[in-house]
Amino acid sequence: MTWHFAQLKAPISSNRVTGDVYTSGEMGKGLNGEHLLLILAKDLFRLTTTLKQKSRLEKHVSDQRDQQKSLTTTDAGIPAASDEYSLSVGPNGPLLLQDHYLVQKMAQFNRERVPERVVHAKGSGAFGYFEVTEDVTQWTRAAFLNTVGKRTPVLIRFSTVAGELGSADTVRDPRGFAIKFYTEEGNYDLVGNNTPIFFVRDPQKFQDFIHSQKRMADTDMRSNNAQWDFWSLSPESAHQVTFLMSDRGTPRSWRQMNGYSSHTFMWINARGDKFWVKYHFKTEQGIANFTDAEAKAMTAEDPDYHRRDLREAIQKKDYPVWRLEMQIMPFEDAATYRFNPFDLTKVWPHKDYPPITIGRLVLDRNPENFFAEIEQAAFEPANMVPGIGPSPDKMLLGRLFSYPDTHRYRIGTNYLQLPVNQPRVEVHSYNKDGSMRYRHNGDQPVYAPNSYGGPQADPERYPEPGWFTSGEIMRSAYTLHAEDNDFVQPGNLYRHVLSKTDREHLINNIVGHMSQGVERFIQERTVTTYWYQVDRELGARVAKGLGLEIASELSASVGGE
Repeated sequence: MTWHFAQLKAPISSNRVTGDVYTSGEMGKGLNGEHLLLILAKDLFRLTTTLKQKSRLEKHVSDQRDQQKSLTTTDAGIPAASDEYSLSVGPNGPLLLQDHYLVQKMAQFNRERVPERVVHAKGSGAFGYFEVTEDVTQWTRAAFLNTVGKRTPVLIRFSTVAGELGSADTVRDPRGFAIKFYTEEGNYDLVGNNTPIFFVRDPQKFQDFIHSQKRMADTDMRSNNAQWDFWSLSPESAHQVTFLMSDRGTPRSWRQMNGYSSHTFMWINARGDKFWVKYHFKTEQGIANFTDAEAKAMTAEDPDYHRRDLREAIQKKDYPVWRLEMQIMPFEDAATYRFNPFDLTKVWPHKDYPPITIGRLVLDRNPENFFAEIEQAAFEPANMVPGIGPSPDKMLLGRLFSYPDTHRYRIGTNYLQLPVNQPRVEVHSYNKDGSMRYRHNGDQPVYAPNSYGGPQADPERYPEPGWFTSGEIMRSAYTLHAEDNDFVQPGNLYRHVLSKTDREHLINNIVGHMSQGVERFIQERTVTTYWYQVDRELGARVAKGLGLEIASELSASVGGE
């Protein structure tokens, strides 16, 4: 480097590296050219040394950063050549089929979506635990319920029923409330809703019901006309439709709604005594609902409102809690109970079987990966641990097959080997092979019985839960009990459970929904053979809202007053 004295014109010279400052006076005191060159040479050495040290430090930091960064690989773990550029003949030439990494990325992208659920497509969930708070061993031998204070890991998935994956969270619809208990005796799945009843009681009608709620064949749009056509021809739906058309049909959040088994289940204790039970998960956040106008406004403001609310609450450690209350019926009571206790469209009045609090459910962890832990989560009512069994509820018996079957179609034959669906216990099954199987039993025999040490069932220790029945094979409705009627319970809901404001909202919601594309003859049938049968006042007010005249001979309702 060449230095020119003519450049030293400033009255103050500052060495920005060492911090030394030379005033014009100091530089003029006995400093000749040689002395000045010596000073500048020393400063230059210091500067060069400092820059080298800085360069080495930056290189060290850069090396550390490179070591911390993960190297991009293919899905087989092979280092990828580029994140940005495809393999081509020259910079402007055609791409090559041998670019396996590009092909892999495109092929995987094309298959990122599994078929969405036919029902309950839109939802989310979280992890937590269930804690036993009362001794229930007098009713069930289920191991996860056998000790007060015992905690069992759980996963809950909430959902709407009819909407597709991209639909809004706050539309009017029942909400799914599905729980997976990871117990020491295998997975127990309780697949319920936020309503204690359902629209139909025979699985033969379930598919038709769902089709009436989904998109029509000609327009590919949903149809209020189809919904009311089906409902008005299915009087058993009146209880659930009354619930749905109230403000309970638009919950403010998943945290602020109850969850129900809806179905009746069997509990069996260690002595073999049997009981019929219903599960009620009561929110400790308090029930809160949107009005119809608020729910519709939120569909535009934030279609993922319920998802966001749950996730943010858990992030803030405002963990949602539900209290589990059980209705327990002695086994023998079912035969003579005033309602059919296995009819999914009916509730058991609390005065007949008061709820008993036995535990609490807490959600305290959000999923780390939505697709892996929520979208691929599979719940099936057939997963019942020892001490719990099904009931003669026809809808439940139909779901025992349909749920695992839909999972095999949607996410694969070996869906139970996905981490979110795996039990926390060892699996010793004779099921084998199939697409994407990765857990196996080594050289264990693949058939039973065998002479080579394969697993053996123990029917004495784990007997199949059941009940006695007999009769001719037929297609038939349930045998009616003394007070079985499709309109009494929805009538009681309207008159004795809903407040005055709730009743006003119910009527406005029904009229608003039935005013959108529902043909006149279906409106008339729905009023006369449906709402008027639930309650005379309700029918009259819905008729007035629709501008219909009620025939004078309809002087009383079946549902009561």
